[in-house]
Amino acid sequence: MTSIVRPRPVAQGGRSAVESAARTIETERNGLDVLREAMDGELGRSLTAAVESIAAAKGRVVVTGMGKSGHIGRKIAATLASTGTPAYYVHPGEASHGDLGMIQPDDVILALSWSGETRELADILSYAKRRRVPLIALTSNADSTLGREADICLALPRAREACPNNQAPTTSTTMTLTMGDALAVALLEERGFSALDFHAYHPGGKLGAELKQVSSVMHRGERLPVVPAGTPMTEALVIQSEKGFGCVIVTGPDGSLAGIVTDGDLRRHMGATLFTMSVDEVMTRGPTTIEPDTLLGEALEIVESRSISALVVVEAGRPVGLIHVLDLLRAGVA
Repeated sequence: MTSIVRPRPVAQGGRSAVESAARTIETERNGLDVLREAMDGELGRSLTAAVESIAAAKGRVVVTGMGKSGHIGRKIAATLASTGTPAYYVHPGEASHGDLGMIQPDDVILALSWSGETRELADILSYAKRRRVPLIALTSNADSTLGREADICLALPRAREACPNNQAPTTSTTMTLTMGDALAVALLEERGFSALDFHAYHPGGKLGAELKQVSSVMHRGERLPVVPAGTPMTEALVIQSEKGFGCVIVTGPDGSLAGIVTDGDLRRHMGATLFTMSVDEVMTRGPTTIEPDTLLGEALEIVESRSISALVVVEAGRPVGLIHVLDLLRAGVA
């Protein structure tokens, strides 16, 4: 016989877990509000200097930090690397045992420490001075050892931790992570990092599929169901059936797109006279089109928002391809 396990209270004083979570979110949001306000002052000027320093560097960004700062540092390094700024994480402890050799004069060091007094960073700070490696500090204490040794100090404002004891790194790690994101995005925009560049670093999964271009999956050439204007519907239906896309593209005398005949058009004109008509009488004029360099993610948004199953791909007003919703499914976008 299966026993029923009843959930036990997860918070003291009768307060629910939802109340606790809401309080945590509110506290951390307040921290972000304080951070945003600080961007209008010295922090904003320091961020600008940091962006300029990293953008001008010939090497990579070496991110380092201990404990929770180290965990946040790993994420910041990954975000920088995936958005066009070569970066990697070096553990301070490992650095003291040989990994300092990974840091070169052309690099820039981004060191994280909320207190600015993390003793494990001492060897990296000393190494940076000896090798003249630019050092950017991300700390809450500009007067700390790290803050004073840094060439640029991103001094974050202090805010209450979400922890009831104001001890466990919660608000502080959120603020540090957000500052790392702000730095990465500012560098992304400084470099003019495009969606196509992003795809080069994210080829896998649904995100990679969304960042592919329509030209990579569209049907073209002999696969296209194309007929000239004036074609009898009897002939057009044969072409539509042979190609299997549920539509026929109609072109004008100069090869430009004139319209499209879809299954919906056929239903609207279904009757004894359909087979005596030409495509000009049945087609939808000015159909929705897309260009070859459009991203598949945008193509999916168009077919979903307009409830259509196929898009004509055009260049200079001429049909050069066709993409069907099934192509988007096969590509892993939908």
